[in-house]
Amino acid sequence: MKYRQLGKSDLRVSEIGFGTWAIGGDWGGSSDEDALEGLRRAMDEGVNFFDTADVYGGGHAENLLAEATKGREDEIHIATKFCRAGDIGDPANYSEEAVRHYCEDSLKRLGRERIDLYQIHCPPTGILRDGAVFGVLDKLKKEGKIRHYGVSVETVEQGLLCLNVPGVSALQIIFNLLRQTPTEELLPQAAEKGVGILVRLPLASGLLTGKFTQASTFAANDHRNFNANGEQFNVGETFAGLPFEKGVELADGLKWIAEGRGDMARASMRWILDQPGVSTIIPGFKNTRQVEDNLGAAQAPGYSEEEIGRLADFYRDRVKPHVRGEI
Repeated sequence: MKYRQLGKSDLRVSEIGFGTWAIGGDWGGSSDEDALEGLRRAMDEGVNFFDTADVYGGGHAENLLAEATKGREDEIHIATKFCRAGDIGDPANYSEEAVRHYCEDSLKRLGRERIDLYQIHCPPTGILRDGAVFGVLDKLKKEGKIRHYGVSVETVEQGLLCLNVPGVSALQIIFNLLRQTPTEELLPQAAEKGVGILVRLPLASGLLTGKFTQASTFAANDHRNFNANGEQFNVGETFAGLPFEKGVELADGLKWIAEGRGDMARASMRWILDQPGVSTIIPGFKNTRQVEDNLGAAQAPGYSEEEIGRLADFYRDRVKPHVRGEI
């Protein structure tokens, strides 16, 4: 496993980390036993960074992380998120009282005295422009409740806005072969300002595994069913904002990347890892097999200049016109 500095923070994180949305809920059925085995296998392979949120399974993902990392709190870094358990548009949801309550609850579930990276969980742009919540996070940092803080954003505009906040150590962004816009402005500016980049949805909700067909279906409790068109939250969080049928068609046009790189998923994540400014990718998983598959991206060969240009042209000409919502 290779490690990278998380921006200007003092954290060195594994270039492949893992997200825990899938094991918490909203991705169909999952087994706690499988989840714990997967977490432990990841740590045995050198993974030292996991991303979670207080709303993943109503805190269940945080509880699983607490169990899996017990006794290894100093060596395993956990990032969690807050705000979506309340009304994300209400300024009161970001008051000191509210944020402190969210923080204390996460600390209890995680079984820790300090959160390594505390992130605002995809708030509205207006909340970020107001900026009062950053003062609250500065206070929690001074008190030692959190080590660093950052923001999980939906759009490039939000990310650029957060780069102007001195205390922001990391941005979590949607970024993959079907969502390449951050390469143009956001990644270079983040690198210049020393802000780490966490990449979520590196496989576009599974599209970039190449395993789906037009006939694929998802369970009722899977966000790929109930949020396929942005019914419950930002449409970009599901299939990178693409209509499912179009996403499958476009992913089929990328299957060539797997040649010599193991499989399409590993090849897709290798492309992300090779982008300047990326600190870590955080694919999801439900079991040990998926953990092992994702870790294989670290050994996949990189891309030639010709291939990089081909992928950029593909995104610009064939993908971007179909992406819904703000990018």
